[in-house]
Amino acid sequence: MFKKFQQKAPLLYFILSRIVTMIFLLFFLGLALFGLMELAPGDIVDQMMTQQLMASAQSGPNSSGTTSGKENNFDEELLAKTREELGLDKPFYVQYFKWLKRVIVNHDLGVSLISRAPVSFLLKSRIMNTIVLNLISLVFITIFSFILGVYFSSKAGTKLDVGVTFFALFFHAFPGILLLILMQLAASITGLFPVTAYPDFPASTAPVKFTFSYIHHIFLPLFCSFLGGVGGTMRTIRATMLDQMGMPYIFALRARGISERRVYLNHAFRNTLNPYITGSANLLASLFGGSLIMEIIFAYPGVGRLTYEAVLQQDINLVLANSMFLSALVLAGMVISDILLAFVDPRIRYGADK
Repeated sequence: MFKKFQQKAPLLYFILSRIVTMIFLLFFLGLALFGLMELAPGDIVDQMMTQQLMASAQSGPNSSGTTSGKENNFDEELLAKTREELGLDKPFYVQYFKWLKRVIVNHDLGVSLISRAPVSFLLKSRIMNTIVLNLISLVFITIFSFILGVYFSSKAGTKLDVGVTFFALFFHAFPGILLLILMQLAASITGLFPVTAYPDFPASTAPVKFTFSYIHHIFLPLFCSFLGGVGGTMRTIRATMLDQMGMPYIFALRARGISERRVYLNHAFRNTLNPYITGSANLLASLFGGSLIMEIIFAYPGVGRLTYEAVLQQDINLVLANSMFLSALVLAGMVISDILLAFVDPRIRYGADK
């Protein structure tokens, strides 16, 4: 049955197979996340105990000169009861399947075990910030990579080409976290840019002012992302263009008197799309991975920073929801790149038949 369906609708079969693969990957990823959180020392109950003990210490001794016994009565029985109420006394795979059932059946991501706020509310307040930041990075990297890659492929071997290739390799190999810290330090010293990546007022109060302020705040983080991402992508496009320009069909086109501009843009350029679409999935994954570090350093209110804070507090519900969201975005990017490849190159959708 599957073979007949593949033969009758190869593109649809290809798309569905990629989506099913993504679902299975997300399932096993969630199971692995629960297992890793189980291996971490301590749990959310220990965090809650520590927070309450610190609060009791800050409130000072009571009238008898001692801290309240009720507040500090964290014996083993109370801790075990709290873990049982939160479901943390069960094996990690049992916890995972209970969480999965709640998400699929009830469409409920649960509540944060620390703040007691709904996880869906916390995610909604950060999702768009992360998506907007990474989409802007992807668009700028894509546009400039194609422009620079195509242009410098026509200047191969010149001093300008060698110089640009050197700087592209340098920034591609430069540690991203160090570049972010240096940029923030430069912003602090010069005062030309803010040291945080988000305005200190909501967009609803002044939308136009917020837009310009947002651009000003994210310029340095975006610039760091651009320097780190454009080098590798530009070199891929440049190398692909040079490879295409040596193909026999290019010599045939030139022999027919077709202008060099048309040879470059109408023929060789189209064949650079395949390797770029393939690499764009890895680029998207690196952008979302790098945005986590950027959000922490520049205090950007995104999903990455929320995940970092949840991991420190061992808030399993929040960690899992954030991690699954980011992983779903990356896997969705890979699926979309595969689908685009199938549209661009029909050989891919029929490849399974051979």
